[in-house]
Amino acid sequence: MSVQTDIVAEISGRIHRGELGPGDRLAPERELAAQLGVSRDRLREALLALEADGYLVAKRGATGGRFVTELAAPFAAWAARTADELDDIIDFRLAVECQACRFAAPRRTRSDLDAMRKAVGRLDAAATPREYRLADVTFHAAIAIASGNERLAAAVERARGELFEPADELWKYGRSESLADHRLILAAIETQVPDDAARAMADHIERTRRELGTLVRRVATS
Repeated sequence: MSVQTDIVAEISGRIHRGELGPGDRLAPERELAAQLGVSRDRLREALLALEADGYLVAKRGATGGRFVTELAAPFAAWAARTADELDDIIDFRLAVECQACRFAAPRRTRSDLDAMRKAVGRLDAAATPREYRLADVTFHAAIAIASGNERLAAAVERARGELFEPADELWKYGRSESLADHRLILAAIETQVPDDAARAMADHIERTRRELGTLVRRVATS
């Protein structure tokens, strides 16, 4: 892969996971280049590619910069591109996140549990799709960290970055079921039952498969 491709994948992955959402402003070029460990020239090329793909829009003026779009165009393109691969992507997520739960259950620390509990509290209190997605990202990241395996945690991040879950759409359907899923996962990790934790995560991801699959098929065929 080229440096530009890696940068595009990193930033688009953050958007797919919900770490960056519609209306969010990216850090200034100098700061973002330092974060990613790349030159500003390579970063600028990647940002222009993301603009061309509809992920970002550039605005001028004192309050300008590069902002995440409403994501309709890139999601439609992603849906068309991955409609036949969605099950493979979900299977990958099942493999790594269920195993992360199996490891996290016996290995979690008090601080790991605190992070998960706070994330579930934020899920429950979320008033917007953006707040819910950020809490969701935090919860799954906390499990990955609790697994105690850096390579597995990196695989979880990659798996979640390959999925593109539009927060506004998924917010409309199944929020209460999703919250219940997270609570079951947390309870199993709290009580240190690996099989129950993995099963709860599998049920949660299969729900995502159904909901996202319906949306992807609708968008891809429209």
